[in-house]
Amino acid sequence: MDSNLRPKVLPLVALITLTLIWGYNWVIMKEALNDSPPLLFAALRVLIGVLVLFLILLLFKRPLTMPSWKYVLPLGLMQTTGFVGFSLWALEYGKAGQTAILVYMMPIWLLIFAWPILGERVRGLQWPALTFALFGLLCILHPWHEQRQSLGTLLAGLAGVFWASSALWQKKYAPQNVNLFSVTTWQMMFGGIALALLALFVEPIHIHWTPLFLGALLYNAIPGSALALFLWAYAVDKLPSGIAGMTTLLSPLIGVLAAWVQLGERPGTWEAWGMVLIFFALALISWQHFSASGKG
Repeated sequence: MDSNLRPKVLPLVALITLTLIWGYNWVIMKEALNDSPPLLFAALRVLIGVLVLFLILLLFKRPLTMPSWKYVLPLGLMQTTGFVGFSLWALEYGKAGQTAILVYMMPIWLLIFAWPILGERVRGLQWPALTFALFGLLCILHPWHEQRQSLGTLLAGLAGVFWASSALWQKKYAPQNVNLFSVTTWQMMFGGIALALLALFVEPIHIHWTPLFLGALLYNAIPGSALALFLWAYAVDKLPSGIAGMTTLLSPLIGVLAAWVQLGERPGTWEAWGMVLIFFALALISWQHFSASGKG
């Protein structure tokens, strides 16, 4: 590869690889739940990922010192226990593709919460984005039909809210010069322990150690967690954040398409319209961020 092109191409390759890993993982996680309860699988996935990250920190001689527990403990409860745990829990009751779209509504919730908490006012394309997202959510819920709403829909929405809350916590309370990898490792450890405790009290503890389950667990722990962290950090460091945000929009789309092909989860008419509207809303937010970063 030409030395002039390498600095531009390699970060994009890393980001596309990350998007494929995250997007297809919705199908893998859904399949894994045939052999394990969701919270137990989430705990195992996270705690194995923590072990991998500690090994990587040792290998690259990164600091192992834990940041302030007052910062990383709440972060772990929101970003790992809440986001990862509720995402897996939602998959037990809902479709993989629909769950992916609802969880990735995180930027919408972040936009709404950042106004009162951080003083970041909604502006520009964010207003139509909120409108599209609201109508998209209504289409998926279609409350005008007399039917019981799926628990998976509620749990997926809560997963997105927890994800947005963790981002707000980081923006508001992150210590200066904190090491990203150290924070990620420790918050995952605290969040994983909380997931394990929840699994003990909420679910029957049983696992079928099938080859498919072992593969899903390893996929989530290594490429889905440890490798994904490094790919994301590398891409964000080398690319404008707007480009990174827009590219990761492909993850829920890949999740929907993979679930359609592999699991036969064909969206209904209202669900399909809702997914399109939410995806368009996320694209508008990412485009405004991309335009702003380009001007900067």
